[in-house]
Amino acid sequence: MSLNGLLVLDKPSSMTSHDAVSLVRRATGEKSIGHLGTLDPMATGVLPLLLGRYTRLAQFFAQAEKEYTGHIRFGLATDTYDADGTAVSEPMPLTLCLDQLRELAKPFHGDIDQLPPIYSAKKLGGVPAHKLARAGQPVPVKPARITIHDFQLLSLEGDTASFTMTVSAGGYVRSVAHELGQLAGCGAHLSILRRTRAGAFTLAQTITVDRLKAAADTSDPETAFAEILPHPRTLLTEMPSVTVDEQTAGRLRNGMQVNLPDYSNAPLVKVFTSPTELIGITRRIAGTLMHPHVMIG
Repeated sequence: MSLNGLLVLDKPSSMTSHDAVSLVRRATGEKSIGHLGTLDPMATGVLPLLLGRYTRLAQFFAQAEKEYTGHIRFGLATDTYDADGTAVSEPMPLTLCLDQLRELAKPFHGDIDQLPPIYSAKKLGGVPAHKLARAGQPVPVKPARITIHDFQLLSLEGDTASFTMTVSAGGYVRSVAHELGQLAGCGAHLSILRRTRAGAFTLAQTITVDRLKAAADTSDPETAFAEILPHPRTLLTEMPSVTVDEQTAGRLRNGMQVNLPDYSNAPLVKVFTSPTELIGITRRIAGTLMHPHVMIG
């Protein structure tokens, strides 16, 4: 079975993003699958995956911001900056109140230079940083410019603060937890993390592992999967959609420019041959003249 589309998984804890891809591959039978943004093994929540020919659209989702909820535990720093890591400091008591922690958290807003964790999927010379770290090799991570749109410490229970955060692509919540612990003078690590939104996709659109497996076990899995995937026209909503006939579709597939019945000023337009059959993305040349940009069907 070949399956083309986007699936939004509610990733459980203790599963890597790579494990999630393998799970979906086994369930759907589709070999070509890629996730849109790594989610750490400890973390749960929204993990969008592109399937089949839709993997060619990954570039259009690359800069999607993310929203999270979670807990930061103060008093102990770890090498991975989260609860899966090994302690790198002796336990210390948290002596600050919630208002004092909120004051320390103020620098973590807007555009900042953030140092990624050495235990991360950040590629260094084509090799994930975590592989170098676990091999005992130097991990020359460099600060990256990110944007934290919102970071709120909601409550403090004992040594654990709950929070919400909205951050740009490439931002690490773990690094914020670690650096906040350093400012607090007692160390800290991320103890719970749940991604509630990735770009346009929220928890409301996710499917659980159990539902995924149930769809695979039906007598008609192709239909079952079609029912749980977001409708193709709801993807990349910043781009208008047009429907063309087969002659026009053929011209686009052959790399030819065409005039499309689109009257918006959007630079990119999605092209369908039926209500659900997306064949590609076109780029506006001038007026209604469009050039094939990425073709998937």
